[in-house]
Amino acid sequence: MSVRKRVLLKKFLLIIASVAVFFVILLPPILLLLTSIKTELDALSFPPKWIFQPTLKNYIEIVDTSPLVAYGVNSLIVASLNTAACLIIGSLAAYGLARFRFRGSDDLAFWFLSVRMMPPVAGIIPIYIIMKNLRLLDTVWCLIIAYLTFNLPFVIWMLKGFFEEIPREVEESALIDGCSEFGVYSKIALPLIAPGLAATAILAFIFSWNEFLFALILTGTRAVTLPVGIIGFMKETGINWGYMTAGGVLALIPVILFVMFVQKHLVKGLTLGAIK
Repeated sequence: MSVRKRVLLKKFLLIIASVAVFFVILLPPILLLLTSIKTELDALSFPPKWIFQPTLKNYIEIVDTSPLVAYGVNSLIVASLNTAACLIIGSLAAYGLARFRFRGSDDLAFWFLSVRMMPPVAGIIPIYIIMKNLRLLDTVWCLIIAYLTFNLPFVIWMLKGFFEEIPREVEESALIDGCSEFGVYSKIALPLIAPGLAATAILAFIFSWNEFLFALILTGTRAVTLPVGIIGFMKETGINWGYMTAGGVLALIPVILFVMFVQKHLVKGLTLGAIK
């Protein structure tokens, strides 16, 4: 086989592999969308119907007959405030670990990351007891604080890498010009890692938005989030696939819009060298 034919064969195989991967990735959301615009009879048909009369009945009914909008508002509040708290606290901790060297600083950074490795189910019981004693159960503040336990270590580890990419000479020049340590952090370091902050914020927001276990255990009626609310369509009498898939599509929309809005910063941030 000639060299040209080998190159063409490799390109062809690469295209086939890429199509297969994209098909595997895109198939679940496509099926989710198609099922959400089917009638109950079409959704339960076997084999699945690919040609059908689309309807928005499922979307209209879940908005009119269920508190799904309130669940979405709860998810938006929890994810937004948790992301903001993680960025504020995490950026301060990450900057300290990246710039102020002391004995055990590397061990401390790894300890932060090891907390992220802990299975959430291992910490749900003590967190539940703490929140019960603080009388915070079934509130958005309960979830915001609880989500810090697994989002904050990730944010610290990510931002530490971004801060370490900043040349020290830039900060030393600002200190010589009379800028304080906090001024260097707020006026020099943070603007330089803005793309990294955006990338970290997106990931932290998605983690909070999609979280299920803590929201299931720590909420009851008032602070229910979208993942838990969607599961409510699974009843003893059966699963309403139309409602569940419509709720899933609605849950995807805010995240997709958020990622599209900061897509440029996400790509730039993930190539700054934070993930080594």
